Amino acid sequence: MLLMHKLVFVAQTGAAAVLYILLLLSVYSVGVVLERWWYFRKRRLDLIATGNALAKRLRAGDLSGAKRDMEELHAVEAEILRDALDYYADGPDSLQEIVQKGVRQRRKVFESGLLFLGTLGNNAPFVGLFGTVLGVVAAFKELGAASANMAAAGGTGGMGNVMSGISEALIATAIGILVAIPAVIAFNIFQKKSNDIEENSAALANQVLAVMKSTKNPKNSLKTSDNTPPLEDLANSRRSLRPAEVNG
Repeated sequence: MLLMHKLVFVAQTGAAAVLYILLLLSVYSVGVVLERWWYFRKRRLDLIATGNALAKRLRAGDLSGAKRDMEELHAVEAEILRDALDYYADGPDSLQEIVQKGVRQRRKVFESGLLFLGTLGNNAPFVGLFGTVLGVVAAFKELGAASANMAAAGGTGGMGNVMSGISEALIATAIGILVAIPAVIAFNIFQKKSNDIEENSAALANQVLAVMKSTKNPKNSLKTSDNTPPLEDLANSRRSLRPAEVNG
């Protein structure tokens, strides 16, 4: 019985504590949402324009200019490609590995805060429900304490206290849902933006790899028609046409 009395006392104070916890979590979640929104806003990327400019630089052989263009951009994809261009001369395989490494290294940065938002969105309603249960327990405790005075209250005072306590307890569930919905929406939005960073990095890397493969054999740009004889045959034919040297 002593344990039950202690648990009831915890329930009476716990409902209010749950409300304060939910309010603190909601304030923190708003801060995370604003920070993530500003982070992605500063690092927006025009994928098509960036890819075309990068391919134009590389086709012209201006590797330093391509690196300089990537340094001027603030996007995460530009940082990844800037590091990967240092391995441009090592071939397509090396460059692709560096791009994958760059994505993995920066994933913790551009996915920062998503774990908190996802956890809050999934569990805030349960925290609110927990507060509601504690409030209902406290309400029925008040009903038991007021049962001795029900006759003096006309038989309605105790029940009125119970109804009032339950209505206050339900506020915790409502706040839990109110905290969870924006967190889930923000999580989905920022998760999509994180996936876009990975996809954009892969798209830019594929464009660089396409340029590398097209310019891998410089002799391809010097090819002529199929009827043109090789350079060695041309040289031999020119020697045969020279006049014979006169012996002394």
